[in-house]
Amino acid sequence: MASIMFQGTASNVGKSVLCTGICRVLYEDGYSVIPFKSQNMSLDTYFDKNGKAMGIGQALQAEACGLEPMAYMNPILLKPCGNHVSEVLLLGDLVSKMSSEEYREYKHSLVFELERIYEEVKKDFDIVVLEGAGSPAEININSLDLSNMEMAKISESPVILIADIDRGGVFASIVGTLQLLNQEDRERVKGVIINKFRGNKDYFSDGIKMLEEIISIPVVGVVPFIDINLEEEDGACGIKNNVVAKSSIEKEKEFEKLSRHLRENLDFKKIYEIIFEDEKLTK
Repeated sequence: MASIMFQGTASNVGKSVLCTGICRVLYEDGYSVIPFKSQNMSLDTYFDKNGKAMGIGQALQAEACGLEPMAYMNPILLKPCGNHVSEVLLLGDLVSKMSSEEYREYKHSLVFELERIYEEVKKDFDIVVLEGAGSPAEININSLDLSNMEMAKISESPVILIADIDRGGVFASIVGTLQLLNQEDRERVKGVIINKFRGNKDYFSDGIKMLEEIISIPVVGVVPFIDINLEEEDGACGIKNNVVAKSSIEKEKEFEKLSRHLRENLDFKKIYEIIFEDEKLTK
């Protein structure tokens, strides 16, 4: 079993869509793959075959892996209710409504739950593709960040950091994020992806070289902006005209489109090296 975790410099940088596409590429390459997002916050919900609630992103990622979506792929789901109160769901079932202060205390008990759940999840698969949430560099609340580096530690996963160039300041967001991580967490970051690029990538090559010299971490891809009609939590992907693939056939077409796009723009040889860490297990 191997694993890889994708974290972002901010919310809505495209983690869910990229994880969906990477799940599909690994699945196409013959690996048994499962998605996992330890903690998610979303108003939109998917219900698995047992009626358990989970994030829409992990449901799509499961389908991209050829799997039935199950709530244990997203064990902690927070559903905001307003006034700093959220419904807290564990394995798809409501635990309680909690204030942010109450949840801050409660989540210490969730570390054991995540360890137990992850041990079960990883047993039957070659690769676990983990997705973070928000940013790992929220230094004011990072004493126990179940969404990002704490889960990377539990799963012993290398991390690839995703940044969104479309919003501007991509170099500063990458360098700043890495600078704000402690040494142990920074050493987990083995690669960077620059997402939502518009323009001629040839003109961007010098910037990539300068960035790699600064951070001493390889950029494993620059991914051009692409319209993918797959539903995403709370409309974060900004799908135009509400055109979303509904049927399994439509979804398969979108998965294949996304897979081709990522194969053309990511260095999967390097990504496999990061996943397997020189264990020579690639097929």
